[in-house]
Formats: sequence, structure tokens, C-alpha cells
Amino acid sequence: MFFVATAPLAPDGSVNLSPKGMDTLRVLDDSTLAWLDSGGSGIETIAHLRENGRIVIMICAFEGPPKIWRFHGRGTVLLPGDAEFGALAGRFDRSRLGTRAIIRVAVKRASSSCGFGVPLYEFRGQRREAEEYLERNGVQRLRDYLARENAVSIDGLPGLSADEAQRFEPPVER
Repeated sequence: MFFVATAPLAPDGSVNLSPKGMDTLRVLDDSTLAWLDSGGSGIETIAHLRENGRIVIMICAFEGPPKIWRFHGRGTVLLPGDAEFGALAGRFDRSRLGTRAIIRVAVKRASSSCGFGVPLYEFRGQRREAEEYLERNGVQRLRDYLARENAVSIDGLPGLSADEAQRFEPPVER
């Protein structure tokens, strides 16, 4: 599990903090991270990155030694069909979830701190709701949902165009 935070440039804009998981984060090289974005109810991260690129990823140790890592950088949104998307897509297991985008982060600063305040948790398994939603509703209905619900951020920033929402890719068989 990791967390992603972004913010718009507007001083009264909404800071966004999103939990991520399901084995979607990859270390690409010494200064680049990426994660598979499967889509959802909001478009804040993508809208903020397109506006200003600022992002921080935080990883906490929920077992073992107490540690927190933060990776500050500049994020880039890669959509299915983009040339760079294809080059990275093979680094992810895309058999369970569909793909709205890959978010690539050029890390400018990495720092660690104690995680004394982070509780210990035991992993019990992955949730299946996203997979079940897709199985129940189908790819086209999800694409239509993304076109409707991901067009604009909560602060009015552009999200996905209708054409971009249609580029959502269903799970890929392994």
C-alpha cells in the first residue's frame, strides 16, 4: 500500500491524497517510479499532474522496523495508446484490473523518517470490488462512467476528455 498526494496551483484548491495498492507500484530506475492507475470515481491526481506535475508518493511500513519513505517529484500521465504507455505496460500485471493510465514519476527528492506513529497491520487480502464491478458492468459501461465522472476535477480542472476515457483498457490475460 502507498499513498499519492497532489495539489492544484490555486491557493484555495483541494489537496488530493489517495491510497493505492494491489501491487501496482514499480521502480523503473534509480530516479523513476510508476504505478498502474486503474481508474475510479475521481480524476484529481491526473488533473493536478497535467496542470503542474507536482506529486509525492508515501510508503509506510505496516510491519517490521518503523519506517516511512517519501518520494517527491514530477508526474507524467501516460494513457493507453500513447507511445510511452506501451513501453511501460509490460512491467505491470494487468490481469486483474483495467487500466486508465500509467503515472510515471521523475523523483527529485527521496527521504525517510521514523514510522513510530504508524500502527502495525496484518495483510488479509486484496479487495475484489473493482474486479467485480468490471465483470458485472462491462468495459464500455466503465468507459462511459469515466467519460462522465472523470471529465473535470472537483476544482474544475480538466480531467479526461471523452475520447481519452474511451481508451480505458480492460484487464489483459497473462
